[in-house]
Amino acid sequence: MAASRYRRFLKLCEEWPVDETKRGRDLGAYLRQRVAQAFREGENTQIAEPEACDQMYESLARLHSNYYKHKYPRPRDTSFSGLSVEEYKLILSTGIESTVAFPGWFANDSLSLSGQGELSNKTALLDGKSCGIAQRKF
Repeated sequence: MAASRYRRFLKLCEEWPVDETKRGRDLGAYLRQRVAQAFREGENTQIAEPEACDQMYESLARLHSNYYKHKYPRPRDTSFSGLSVEEYKLILSTGIESTVAFPGWFANDSLSLSGQGELSNKTALLDGKSCGIAQRKF
């Protein structure tokens, strides 16, 4: 039975994409590393908790298949900030040297992408008051 679990995890690792823009913090790369650690002996690995292993596989398979994205569809591909998916990918990438702060949300009230120019006109609306969200006082 361990052999079939091992093969299922290997197939999941092969299908799971690796995002090169998130070096050192990509879920696909982390998954490959954890599977290699958990199945050090390959198909001959003895699994101490088979139920937990199966539950972990099922959870990862649901994430990979976008089960929750389809179960709970979003009306728009944006969030309260108004930024697009592409803008979030740019902000979250590892290779870019960026300092992004949304006015009224963090200590400094600036928005900058060093060396990248202005991020978006949409972020100018994020002062806490204009988007209807009360500012936190520390």
